[in-house]
Amino acid sequence: MLTFLWTIQIITAILLVILILLHSPKGDGIAGIGGASQIFSSQKSAEKGLNKITGIIAAIFLICTFLIGFGIVK
Repeated sequence: MLTFLWTIQIITAILLVILILLHSPKGDGIAGIGGASQIFSSQKSAEKGLNKITGIIAAIFLICTFLIGFGIVK
C-alpha cells in the first residue's frame, strides 16, 4: 500500500507542475494593489476547468502526503 501511495504522490507531483505551468500568467502590476485589475479580467471556461482539475490534483497530493508522513498506512 505504501508503494502505491508513493506512486500516486510522484504522479500527482508531476501533474501539478504541468498544470500550474499551463495556467495563464496573472501579473496585475500596480493595478493589483487596489483590486482594480479585477474589473477588466474575466475567466474563460477552459481556465475554470483547469483551476478545478488543479485543485483536485492538489487535494490528492496533500492527502497522500499526510498519509505517508504520519505513517497511517504501512
